[in-house]
Amino acid sequence: MLLATGFTSLDVTFEQAGAWALALIMIVVVSWVFYRYFAPESWREWAGAGVVQAFIIALYAEMFGFPLTIYLLIRFGGLDREYVSDNLWSTLVGIGETGMFVSMLVGYSLALTGILLFIQGWRQVHRARQEDHLVTSGLYSYVRHPQYTGLFLALFGEGIVHWPTIFSVGLFPIIVLTFTWLARKEERDMLDQFGEEYRTYRQEVPLFVPRLGQWRRFVSESRSP
Repeated sequence: MLLATGFTSLDVTFEQAGAWALALIMIVVVSWVFYRYFAPESWREWAGAGVVQAFIIALYAEMFGFPLTIYLLIRFGGLDREYVSDNLWSTLVGIGETGMFVSMLVGYSLALTGILLFIQGWRQVHRARQEDHLVTSGLYSYVRHPQYTGLFLALFGEGIVHWPTIFSVGLFPIIVLTFTWLARKEERDMLDQFGEEYRTYRQEVPLFVPRLGQWRRFVSESRSP
């Protein structure tokens, strides 16, 4: 009996170690993609990147390491759940594995769409900076900051829909506010550089969210070569 208990404990230890290893891998991969295409320059951009980095670490540490959110709900919320491997929605709503599967599919779809928008927006603005002109075509014909729209969509899909935690839900509005502030600062610089051309563009194109009826074309544009 003691031997069997020892093997069981050892198996749990290896399983937990593997989970934390996976959490570390996901944190590194997602962080690399973010910094690869965001490339912070000013202290304001680094401040925004720091909040996103905290979001990424907290999200994947809870998803693959230890689901603290569910533990706290069980411990102090009076929820009678035997396991702590469920996500927040399945625990609160009581829809179990089916709910987890649905939230995973929807969350991954939103996250992938956001990543495509993020990368495509970076490509377009990078090309425009090299040619020193104002980009108003492609994704930028629908919103003025498609990179941030993609970032918000990816974080919302992964950290709110797929695997919401105390930290991801709490940090998401802070991220939106931080990058809204950053976008306003960037726009003042664009006004100094392009003047009336950018002022006209700003009046005609929304900040982050495309107008009604434009979402389908906006998302399709993210897949164009």
